[in-house]
Amino acid sequence: MKTLTARFIAVLILVIPGIIAMIGFIFMKDAIFFYMSDHGNDNLTHVTFDWMRFVGGLVMFAIGMSFLGGWIYFRDHKRNYTGPRSKNKPSTKQLDV
Repeated sequence: MKTLTARFIAVLILVIPGIIAMIGFIFMKDAIFFYMSDHGNDNLTHVTFDWMRFVGGLVMFAIGMSFLGGWIYFRDHKRNYTGPRSKNKPSTKQLDV
């Protein structure tokens, strides 16, 4: 029962940043869509872009994807799945005696 609860919490820790990234993507998509759709409205004389919604969505998307990407990289590095570039290099420091 204890491992079931731990796995559920681990899934929640991964799902929440994914949802945040998804909401950020939707904010960016909506800002671009509303800007493009306002160009077809003849009643508007000045069409503006909603920068706050777009930048907020970009920040949310970047935070969510950074968390998920960092988690995947940490897991792969721990299980030794990464390439030779990211492996620990032996220290070349010389000891002064």
